[in-house]
Amino acid sequence: MPLKAVVVLTVVAVVLVLLVAVLSAVAAVLLARGSGVSPAAALMRGGVAFGTTLTLLVLLVATVAELLP
Repeated sequence: MPLKAVVVLTVVAVVLVLLVAVLSAVAAVLLARGSGVSPAAALMRGGVAFGTTLTLLVLLVATVAELLP
């Protein structure tokens, strides 16, 4: 596979992973604020959701990358 294709696929994967992680964090903050918790607790829940989603998606990408020839 040419080097340009590898770089493009890597950049696309990173952008998609960050986008999904940010969207899950925003959803967690909005749901927490909707349930009436304090702003600090809502941000903490958003941070946990961001970190968890980022970890899971990076683990998934690493596993798929190992399976490719």
